[in-house]
Amino acid sequence: MTQHPLALLLAGPTASGKSALALALARRFGGTVINTDSMQLYRELRVLTARPTPEEEALAPHRLYGIRPAAEAASVAWWRDAALAEMGRASLPILCGGTGLYFLSLTEGLSAIPPIPPEARSEARALLERIGAPALHARLDAETAATLRPGDSQRIARAYEVLIGTGRGLVAWQREGARTGPAPWRFAAIRLDPPREALRAAIAARFDAMLAGGALEEVAALLALGLDPALPAMRAHGVPELAAYLRGEMPLAAARERAILNTGQYTKRQATWFRHHDLAAPSKTHIIHARIADSAQFQESGLAEIFAFVEKRR
Repeated sequence: MTQHPLALLLAGPTASGKSALALALARRFGGTVINTDSMQLYRELRVLTARPTPEEEALAPHRLYGIRPAAEAASVAWWRDAALAEMGRASLPILCGGTGLYFLSLTEGLSAIPPIPPEARSEARALLERIGAPALHARLDAETAATLRPGDSQRIARAYEVLIGTGRGLVAWQREGARTGPAPWRFAAIRLDPPREALRAAIAARFDAMLAGGALEEVAALLALGLDPALPAMRAHGVPELAAYLRGEMPLAAARERAILNTGQYTKRQATWFRHHDLAAPSKTHIIHARIADSAQFQESGLAEIFAFVEKRR
């Protein structure tokens, strides 16, 4: 029987060094880096999502970065279809990002939720804007509500549209099993899990670099579009805080500190999620307990060992 082709899953929290490692792997093995981060999809957010630079993209193929307008929310199902198409064209797909549900859509498949009527989606978004996420959370079925944080507006709106559009809660549908099975690939995972203190320092340094690199101008341009504040792009890390500064609601120093704090709290949840979800069998997972910053640090962190891990599974 023909063996499925190999795909690398490169996962970890924000600012852990995934993009730099993905580029090194792509150059070493002739691979294609495929974006697996829900915010790096949006073309208006190059700076604040730390998308690969044009110079980095010129060194190896990069796909699904900055391909959607901020006005259009991307679903997991849409991303999965787009990713599978790019994987089919790559000699070695390197799926790089921090969105756990994107990875699971490939390794485990999608749940059996039927198409949601557009009017249900519109009602959910309108209600979210009118009463807020905590109040909308209270209207969910108890089983689904127990799985969602009251402030997670995007997931709450999705759960509510499923509830009113199908008459059943999101968790009930998820129990039905997968509409699509795992993608026909062999998966090997590299997971970055650096120490918290290293990650906190990296987040602060990166946000300062973003400010110097045009983050305020990027947020101002985004606000000028007049988009629905419930859209994912409007909630990207740094956008709400810098938007508050631009509206005169807080000093820049306070916006900076809040953005760094919120990003740090998010990376803690990311790291916890990845520790509790096996993207590949333990024998096919390599865990890096250090932050990867650049090619020089790769050598110190054992790049040869990472390459050997990949080579063994090709």
